[in-house]
Amino acid sequence: MKLISFIIPSYNSQAYLNVAVDSLLIAGNDVEIIIINDGSKDQTLAIANQYKKKYPNIVKVVDQENGGHGSGINAGLKIATGKYFKVVDSDDWVDGFSLAKLVEQIKAHMSSQEEPDLYITNFVYEHVEDQTTFERDYSENFPINKIFNWNQTLKRFKYSKTLLMHALIFKTQVLKDMNLELPRHTFYVDNLFSYVPLPFVKTIYYMKLPLYRYFIGRADQSVTLKNITKRYQQQILVFKLMSDTYSYEFINQLPKGLKLYMKHCIAAIFIITQMFTGAEDTIERRKDSKELWRHIMRSDIKMYRYLRYKSMNVLVNFFPWRLKGLIMVKGYLYLAKKIKLG
Repeated sequence: MKLISFIIPSYNSQAYLNVAVDSLLIAGNDVEIIIINDGSKDQTLAIANQYKKKYPNIVKVVDQENGGHGSGINAGLKIATGKYFKVVDSDDWVDGFSLAKLVEQIKAHMSSQEEPDLYITNFVYEHVEDQTTFERDYSENFPINKIFNWNQTLKRFKYSKTLLMHALIFKTQVLKDMNLELPRHTFYVDNLFSYVPLPFVKTIYYMKLPLYRYFIGRADQSVTLKNITKRYQQQILVFKLMSDTYSYEFINQLPKGLKLYMKHCIAAIFIITQMFTGAEDTIERRKDSKELWRHIMRSDIKMYRYLRYKSMNVLVNFFPWRLKGLIMVKGYLYLAKKIKLG
């Protein structure tokens, strides 16, 4: 059995797909690499097929019509055979030393018949313009090199810090059993991938390794201020899907550690959603913001009260629209400067 299925959703990725794939080939036959060509119009498919021809026991290729990032993950999950499942964006890469350590640890856990449902690792922002880096570290939140569960006392996450997709390696069967399916033609589905499976995860293992390397600084990336301003309705859609998946009452009944994290996560994503929406002052954006609040209130009044009056959102909820937008954008720019989001 393959230890890890690496899924690479790829759209017009000819300029950087080689870097992603080559970084994973270091693990050899212990892994499978599934490249999803998502309707590319450049040489992405040709490059993927070259890898498949050269490494037939490692590389698989799926050629599909364009469906977006979530569609690529869905396609990869359907054919994944690895014990664990990891998404690698086509313009990112994985650190070889860290990957070797991860593979070694998975083998050790399989030998002892202790297989966690989720591995968590650090990831590194790699800024393409000045080659500076920022490592997202979770050692202040989780025990290191120890299997644990959500019932244990875990340190609270602070501010906007959350578990991002780049940090997560789920057991494949967990995702298949829960019938995970992400929406098509939608940006920011990584928020769903990092949130929806968590109640199905029983055991976790955190390794303080800088495994995933996240290239940032390109003008076409979805996390730039320009793009989040333009695509705010996509973030609203993703937040609605998140909030509709689990009710506030359901979250309250989860094990203590998971309950605290899920509340923190939904509040943090809602702040980001408000920031996306308030980045510009238009009539349409004001209407969309009001509609979002109404949607939450209609679908889950307890969630509405939590986000309105009890979560970290209280810091911005009652500011006038223009001031609220200014405060949140300033906060984003401060964070962007710190980790160089672009």
